[in-house]
Amino acid sequence: MKGRDNGQMNKKSFPEKLRSLFGNVSADLRNKIFMLFSAAVLIALFLAILFGLIVKEPLYATLSALAGAVFFAAFLYFSVRMGRIREAKIRNMLGESRRMHRLFDQTAAAFVQAVEKKDEFTRGHAFRVAEYARKVAEMAGKSEEDCEKVYYTALLHDVGLIGIPDQVIQKDSFPGEWEREMMRQKPVIGSEILSNITEYPYLSQGARFCHERYNGSGYPQGLKGEEIPEIARIVAVADAYVTMTTRKRYRDPAPDFVAREAFVKGAGEEFDPVFADLMVRIIDKESKTKRRDDAEQLESTIVCREYRDQVSGGVPLDMNIRKITFDCTMPLDESSAFSAPSVLLFNSFDGRVHAGEKAIAGYHYHEYGEIWFDRQPCITTEARRIRERFLSEAPEEGESTRYEVSACRYEDHLRLILKGKGIEKEVIVALPGGLANVFLALTGENCRLDEIAVSAAGETVSEGDIERIADRVSYLDHLESDLPNVQIDRKRSASTKGVPIGRRLKLSFHSQGISEAELVWHCPYVVLYSAEDGEVNGTNYREYALIKLNGEIEETEEAAKNRFVMKRTEAFFGWDVWKEKNKTGVEWEVSFERLRNGQIRLKTENMGIAIENTTTFSEHPSSVYAALTGDQVALTDIRISEH
Repeated sequence: MKGRDNGQMNKKSFPEKLRSLFGNVSADLRNKIFMLFSAAVLIALFLAILFGLIVKEPLYATLSALAGAVFFAAFLYFSVRMGRIREAKIRNMLGESRRMHRLFDQTAAAFVQAVEKKDEFTRGHAFRVAEYARKVAEMAGKSEEDCEKVYYTALLHDVGLIGIPDQVIQKDSFPGEWEREMMRQKPVIGSEILSNITEYPYLSQGARFCHERYNGSGYPQGLKGEEIPEIARIVAVADAYVTMTTRKRYRDPAPDFVAREAFVKGAGEEFDPVFADLMVRIIDKESKTKRRDDAEQLESTIVCREYRDQVSGGVPLDMNIRKITFDCTMPLDESSAFSAPSVLLFNSFDGRVHAGEKAIAGYHYHEYGEIWFDRQPCITTEARRIRERFLSEAPEEGESTRYEVSACRYEDHLRLILKGKGIEKEVIVALPGGLANVFLALTGENCRLDEIAVSAAGETVSEGDIERIADRVSYLDHLESDLPNVQIDRKRSASTKGVPIGRRLKLSFHSQGISEAELVWHCPYVVLYSAEDGEVNGTNYREYALIKLNGEIEETEEAAKNRFVMKRTEAFFGWDVWKEKNKTGVEWEVSFERLRNGQIRLKTENMGIAIENTTTFSEHPSSVYAALTGDQVALTDIRISEH
């Protein structure tokens, strides 16, 4: 009975046999077979109707037409039904894919958060690295799928931290040899963990090789150049940027331009030059949208029991008049003989006051002076001169605790108006030079500052508004040739006159970095542009390229494309030597050639940096000009010739 039942179960009707036959065929192939069969039937019906009309058999033709209409209606019905079935299947598949993607994303995020709980200073690090890695991949022209791979590789690149002892990760001082050796195990541990995700082998590769270096000096295998998987080279630049600009237990975060210099100097050495350049562009792009919020730089309250117990963040000073106000409670200790707030004037990479030899050197901290709100004499450090003048001094009415500072700057001079405790005084400060940045911070002794706030007065200063108490610092006491000498105290704060580029042109000149020049791009620049009056930023100004002679380019105009190539020759002895020579004085030659198709080719080589750039114009300007500019550099003995 049982066998007989099984026999009956195995017997199949013809439709069942067809379904069984086509069940092993892919859905796509079944759809194609159905479409071909339907097309064949429709063609046959059409021919039948046509035959009926030709032989003049109306009844035959009518019956054929009715049959065709019935079949066509059935065909449409089944086509629509199958289409809906297919759409439902696709929706289900897409929904399942999205669910799986969400599950993977949530699992990866949970895993990363669990790892980062080992150290509060690493929290959020992986997510930031992942976002920057994706930006680099997008700028490199990678597909959406590849960008997703880069993102998740970067997100999981540090999972090896789970195998590193807590005492290594949570050490408060700079890591020693043993700690560094333990951290070198992180990529190996991470790679072994992620190797279990066999569907995505790139995750394991990224974790293992993101600490390799382009010149072969990295770890764990010492791979070099393109031996390092591309995905790991992308993660490496993103990880380096986030690491440099994030606070650690043993150091403060570096500002963006310190990280930027690391990528400029490390391109082709520590980092893949292509991805390092893209990271520089990302930093430059973000720096244009970042605006320093003065209020965020200032703490709302600081307490100074001892001298400079606390110091506020710095407010940048420029031609816009800023007003800083606060309430001051003093003295905090009645037994102390002295109590007063004060103002610090300084410059540093991060806009904060630093103490200690390493911090002062690391953040290039320079202090110009300290000014008190009473008759306590000011302290002059690196300023050339500070002059105080009392505007009024009257007995106080009541117990006012309100203090105010108005501050502004024009070139190398500052002006401050200080008010408090019935005293109002003007302070003029002559700086060492036309510095890129000057900051004002609040501090004091035996006092408490509350409700600290900063606002813009809505006024600006210009030439002559601040009395000059010292001569302008000049580096222009050199031979002057075809063009007037020019000193550029801040990025592009001045430039030479434009020189029209004919068939051939050569610009020769001497450059010297000013005293504040400290970064590799504090050097001469060449700008290519057009303008009706031939002036930089003149009438109908169009800029096509800004070429920095340290080997960078800024493309600033959509009306032109630049093919830029920079190479380091055997004459290059490292960036420290390059910076030192650039500061003491260098002779430069930059040549231009107009090609037959209207392109302009620029060439220069100096101190081991060889640059060639070809500018292709999408428009046809009547004249293209070259001008010299730069950042914290003086240009003298400028000669024009055809070569």
